[in-house]
Amino acid sequence: QVQLVESGGGLVQAGGSLGLSCAASGRTFSIARMAWFRQAPGKEREFVGAIWWRGGRTYYADSVKGRFTISGDNAKNMVYLQMNGLKPEDTAVYYCAADRSASSHVFEYWGQGTQVTVSS
Repeated sequence: QVQLVESGGGLVQAGGSLGLSCAASGRTFSIARMAWFRQAPGKEREFVGAIWWRGGRTYYADSVKGRFTISGDNAKNMVYLQMNGLKPEDTAVYYCAADRSASSHVFEYWGQGTQVTVSS
C-alpha cells in the first residue's frame, strides 16, 4: 500500500502562483509514476500532469501546459506541482495519485485532495 498526503492549497488571486506538495509513504519503492488530478465543483475529475520516476519524464494536460510544472524528489518520496499564471477556472480540489504501472490508464493510489481557489 501507498499513502499520499497533499498540502499547500489555498486562496490566490488570478495571475498568482501556488505550490502543492504530495508526500508518499508506505511501499513507495513500487511507484512508477505520480500525477496530479483536479476536480472542480460539478465537473468530473481531470488529469493535470504526471511524472515518471524512471527518467523524470513529465506530461501535462493542454489546459495547464506552460503554466504548471511537476517535479519530484524520488529520494524523499515527494512530488510537487508549481502553478503559475493561475486562472479562476483552475479552482478545484487537487489530488495526488500514484501507480505501480508506468502505462496503465488508471492510478491505483490517491490522496485526499487539497483545495485551490483562484479569485478573479
